[in-house]
Amino acid sequence: MYGLPQTTEVRKQLPKKAIYAKFDLKPSQRESFDADIARIDIVAVISPSTVPAIAEGKEVKEIYLLALQMKRKEYDSKNIALLTKLIPQRMVFALQFEEQTQFAIYHTKLISSAWQPTDDATLPLSGLNLDTVWENIVTHIGQIEVEEGNTLAEQIASNDQRAKLLAQISTLERKMANEKQPRRKREHFEQIKKLKSQI
Repeated sequence: MYGLPQTTEVRKQLPKKAIYAKFDLKPSQRESFDADIARIDIVAVISPSTVPAIAEGKEVKEIYLLALQMKRKEYDSKNIALLTKLIPQRMVFALQFEEQTQFAIYHTKLISSAWQPTDDATLPLSGLNLDTVWENIVTHIGQIEVEEGNTLAEQIASNDQRAKLLAQISTLERKMANEKQPRRKREHFEQIKKLKSQI
């Protein structure tokens, strides 16, 4: 299953009704959740008892892999984030729609991979302890390159900031292209220059 050792495999369904009952979801949350997710199964547990070569981490004691049968590809990411808030465990989600899989993981924010054929979808286990394994799974799913001197959380924040700046620059460039007044054009140009210097 996703390239993980057989020793990690489990088969345990998480009934949606039990989630609704335990966490007292509002009817609107329930409807949204139900519109996206057909079924939830715990399919693997990564821990020192299932993978003896990996030690327990200071922060991470075990990692659960949940397979979510999705009803649609364009789902509301809030429903996946909701699961991470409801269940206080380190979890990786394998979202399955038809013959495709997308991985999602919550680390300071919800991070997801591109959709890929289920047969090609793999989760690499690399690291001597579960803290490192967790960080490596996050960087793999999010295609994150951690720059020297940064923690993973700092790198995610830095990437988000950069993406925001690039979006602002792109909006200003469009405005500048459509602007008729030279003075306004010049103002946009100066703003773009200032934003570029922050990247």
